[in-house]
Amino acid sequence: MGVNRREFLKIAGAATLFGLGGKTAIEILAPGKVEASMEALPLTGGKRWAMVVNSHKMDEALMDKCIDACHREHNVPELGNPKEEVKWLWKEDYHHSFPGQYHQYIGEEVKHKNFLLMCNHCTNPPCCRVCPTKATFQREDGVVMMDMHRCIGCRFCMAACPYGARSFNWGDPHRVTRVEELKKLNPEFPTNKEYPTRSKGVVEKCTFCTERLAKGLLPACVEAANKVKEGAMVFGDLSDPESAVRQVLKEHYSIRRKPELGTEPNLFFIV
Repeated sequence: MGVNRREFLKIAGAATLFGLGGKTAIEILAPGKVEASMEALPLTGGKRWAMVVNSHKMDEALMDKCIDACHREHNVPELGNPKEEVKWLWKEDYHHSFPGQYHQYIGEEVKHKNFLLMCNHCTNPPCCRVCPTKATFQREDGVVMMDMHRCIGCRFCMAACPYGARSFNWGDPHRVTRVEELKKLNPEFPTNKEYPTRSKGVVEKCTFCTERLAKGLLPACVEAANKVKEGAMVFGDLSDPESAVRQVLKEHYSIRRKPELGTEPNLFFIV
């Protein structure tokens, strides 16, 4: 749900005239109020959503399926220029994925293996602290959101994110999309007309598919991965000791990206 300039000025004027408890227009328009429709979580009412990627079950083809599923679900633009790349999910080798945990004696299989990366939905997200308009904010369930209608394109969040998990729309996202490219190969390829569009000059990223969680569905990448290999990706409530995420973390050794930074990522990798 967007708020146009006229509506914003009306609320700002009311805040000035009547005081409204000393609240500013930005506070009145705080995320969670304007975007209240995205707060429903009938899936399990999770308190801390988390994801586990099992690298032993992930190969290049499966990662590509996950990326395509995500980008199709969210109509992620494919602008045809690496410098303008917009990505929600992407692949990276071990050295660049886990630089603080890399050494020269690491096994060849791991050294040359790609890992599926996305926003880590950190417990202590530095991106949220620097956003001047609160376009990026953290929900009570831990998901770090990106309101593309509130974003002013300052890119402070991109500078603050130590994982490179955010992309800036340099071009018109309506010009070319991955979906359109795939439809050239398969005319029956579906498009997601429900996901909102965005404009040039805004930042975007993975949101753990909150629009799917609100419908009781798993994130698109998790659903796509597990259709091919069950357990390749696991999603659930980290605060629930009986959840699938907690169980798989008990049974397998896992690592997180750049743990030394203290951001406490909620994305885990079984290696």
